[in-house]
Amino acid sequence: MRKPRVLLINPTIVSRRHARFPLSLLALANGLERSYESVVIDGNVERETRTAVQRALATGPFAAIGMSVMGGPQIEPAIELSRAARAICPATPIVWGGYFPTLNAAAAMNASYVDYAIRGPGEETFVELLERLGDSRAESLGAVPGLSWRSGDEIVHNADRKIARSRPSLIANYPKLGDPRAYLTKTVLGRRTAAHQAALGCRFRCTFCGVAAMFGGATALPSAQVLEHDLHYLKHELGADSVQFYDHNFFDREMDMVPLLEVMAKFALPWWCYARSDALLDLSSKSWSLVRQSRLRMAYIGAESPNDQLLREIRKGTKAEQTLEVAKLCRRHGVIPELSFMVAPPEDPVGETERTFEFIRQVKRVNPEAEIIVYIYTPLPPESVPASARRHVDPIRDADGNPVMFPKTPEEWTQRHWVDYACHANAPWVSEKLLRRIRDFVTVMRCRFPTVQDVHSTPWKRTVLRTAASWRYLARRYDRPWELKLAQRLLRPADPRATGL
Repeated sequence: MRKPRVLLINPTIVSRRHARFPLSLLALANGLERSYESVVIDGNVERETRTAVQRALATGPFAAIGMSVMGGPQIEPAIELSRAARAICPATPIVWGGYFPTLNAAAAMNASYVDYAIRGPGEETFVELLERLGDSRAESLGAVPGLSWRSGDEIVHNADRKIARSRPSLIANYPKLGDPRAYLTKTVLGRRTAAHQAALGCRFRCTFCGVAAMFGGATALPSAQVLEHDLHYLKHELGADSVQFYDHNFFDREMDMVPLLEVMAKFALPWWCYARSDALLDLSSKSWSLVRQSRLRMAYIGAESPNDQLLREIRKGTKAEQTLEVAKLCRRHGVIPELSFMVAPPEDPVGETERTFEFIRQVKRVNPEAEIIVYIYTPLPPESVPASARRHVDPIRDADGNPVMFPKTPEEWTQRHWVDYACHANAPWVSEKLLRRIRDFVTVMRCRFPTVQDVHSTPWKRTVLRTAASWRYLARRYDRPWELKLAQRLLRPADPRATGL
């Protein structure tokens, strides 16, 4: 007897060249495989996504349609695809999962084309929901942790779900993507870089971080055997020569990471990951030897701010001094630190931004190869902050001191200023003058220190940009860098915030 089918969709969010494995859909397919057959459509590769969805739905009934939705630019295509699916199959339940419904469950459920929203990891929640479809009793749906649903006119948010502590392999579902080799891409790591995720979640609870809201301070690790199995497949079956690890926090407790580092040292595939400064600083010399053997090339580290008081308020758990120390440490070990900073917080946005600019210059002095990413600080909507942390969060106000009213529907989240908010590109309390100042600083910084991740740029282009920006950087003359913006339009250097690892 044929299993019921489920259609899993990843709406378009990046260009085809920058598409990575849709790991969230592969994880869902892995959870469904015992009782359901899943069909995967990845809008980052299948550019005519609406046509692909219509074609799939024409092949016969589906038990449900699952859609993975990030905030920002992925919401609009998610709305379009959901409406198209609803028009074709009005009785088929549409389920949104991923970061957007996790952080904005009420807004997601305020859409007529969303029947259910899954908050947090969805593998178990989706299966339990499918088992209960058709049972309208409130006690049935109310027993599914992590689910948001409607009971008449009321939106019900069930209790959160605790995540499993182990990570299974997803490799068996890669054939659902057609040719998985199409996802290997040229990066600074290699010519055929694969995306992979070993660990899920993070035990820290930073109040600005979607991962904290998604995973509630928990971490799930693979066994060394699972990681070895996966890396063997990526290297020897697909031909990957490097790996971009999407782990939310690769380095955490050293005792947990050593077995994984030993596996990675066997394969010696150049790799990139997310990390914390305190975790890297705490690694023993023996573990750093494994890191070098494994060929870690870059580590994305959330530096956030040079203000220790602000770091405490957002529950980051690190100090500014550690950012400088880890920049030095990475330089000694041949690892490029990619340090992200959040400027313009609601409290003293101008002063904090200028202090951050000066701190970035200090970082570049101790490690000129450090990559710098500048974002505008955009805290989570209050409903997204875990209840245990809300007492640490002040009300969010705009430039006039009025409370910030967050969108109530997916359509409202597609407005340009809210897309910018979700992408950390603007905020209601940031003036136009300060926004220009931030953008001008980033322009000078990117030209003075062209990113190593721009694998398509030539040495002479980098030289032109560095030379043109040198006097401005030296003199701190960031305002109105018209000549640098002209050079960027002509030479088209990559912006690591949008196209990098």
